[in-house]
Amino acid sequence: MSTNQKILILDDEENVRWVLKKALEKKRFSVDSAATAEEALKKIESNRYLLVFSDIFLDGMSGLEFLEQAKCLDPDLKVVVMTAQNTMNNTIEAMRKGAFDYISKPFSLEDIYDLAGRAVKSHVDPATESPPPETSSDEDPIIGKSKKMQDVFKTIGKSAPSDLPVLITGESGTGKELVARSLHHYSHRADQALVSINCAAISRELLESELFGHEKGAFTGAHETKVGRFEQADGGTIFLDEIGDMEPSLQAKILRVLQNHEFYRVGGKVSIRVDARIIAATNQDLKELIEQKRFREDLFHRLNVLHIDLPPLRERQEDIPLLAREFIKRFANRKKAFLTREVENIFYKYSWRGNIRELENIVKRSLVLAVSGPILPDHLPTYILEESEYTPALDNELEMRLERWVQDYLRHNPGWEQRDDLYDRVIQMVEKRLLTATLDNFSGKQVGAAKVLGINRNTLKRKIDSMNLSFVKKPFKT
Repeated sequence: MSTNQKILILDDEENVRWVLKKALEKKRFSVDSAATAEEALKKIESNRYLLVFSDIFLDGMSGLEFLEQAKCLDPDLKVVVMTAQNTMNNTIEAMRKGAFDYISKPFSLEDIYDLAGRAVKSHVDPATESPPPETSSDEDPIIGKSKKMQDVFKTIGKSAPSDLPVLITGESGTGKELVARSLHHYSHRADQALVSINCAAISRELLESELFGHEKGAFTGAHETKVGRFEQADGGTIFLDEIGDMEPSLQAKILRVLQNHEFYRVGGKVSIRVDARIIAATNQDLKELIEQKRFREDLFHRLNVLHIDLPPLRERQEDIPLLAREFIKRFANRKKAFLTREVENIFYKYSWRGNIRELENIVKRSLVLAVSGPILPDHLPTYILEESEYTPALDNELEMRLERWVQDYLRHNPGWEQRDDLYDRVIQMVEKRLLTATLDNFSGKQVGAAKVLGINRNTLKRKIDSMNLSFVKKPFKT
């Protein structure tokens, strides 16, 4: 890499600045650093940088405020926002304000090198739209720290300022309506209406009237003129949920609105113009419906300008306890409820075919049965326990073995019963035996062992090194 490619590091922690500076200089970048946003802005005024790595929480001006001012000084500047608090709002706000990318602490130097490499290869795309106005929201947040959900947040941040149609896909219960709300909330239409309609919940005969309204006398029972959802959404956003269930005849009328921004009420003779952003969602495979002649291909391409695909809950396991705790907080009604470790493990193993909606309902049920205090396996439906292969007898056996190990340890280490860290030492001993046995069973292959243990390979490697583990190179014979 050429040495004239300059990078600026903005972080109030000196060690972070030093590490990143040394690492990037090894890749032949020219690197400056700043401890405050004000200092960084002065450097940007007098230097041309390829990339800025900026912390989001700084003394004085915040990283997001810096991002806005830096982009004003140099619209082509690429800013990567760094933070230890990877919340939805931080991610969306950073991407919406023009961040090149968003990275969570702690990160690896490989992540930093990758971002720098992408900055070199990418072309400059000057911003054509100003960010939407700051607004407050009481909307439910989208919970997620997984890589897939962080990517969703980034896409929301990039898509929200636009008026282009958005197609949201994903299994039932993955949170498509929440994404639609976020797109509207972070758009310049946020002070106008967000009008939602479920295309699968209304009969074919009534759906056209609901969408476009009708004139008085248009059909039997039409005693007065009715304004439809599109008119209600004028200036704002209309969310067409489950659009895959819409009849082809109505699809043609939706296509007309997308093309010409006008429609006719049922029984009407005068076209009505409307300015509404269209967001559509479906849990079906629209390409398959197109092959079956049940969905118009031209409408699909009109809707699929911006696409957000929501992952099922089983593909974002690290978000399960976060979501469960959020539902406990929301529905506990002042009860001091919490998930036990056993229940968390059961949740990790369960397939969650109903996704977030199913998890929410399970938590509500458990809160009723638990009354207060810990949520236990006994409070879960039987089918979850069966699928997760949970057996109380196994827990009892493990508890008995643990007790025997404790007693055995105390016999060989007199006086340890008085120490506060007794159970910490026992837990370390149990963990060491478990890791050794698992590695033995996989002939020392860490990928397979980590998968069974429910941890990533890097975590397993750190434990192997810290515990100085040794294991046989062939599996146990049972």
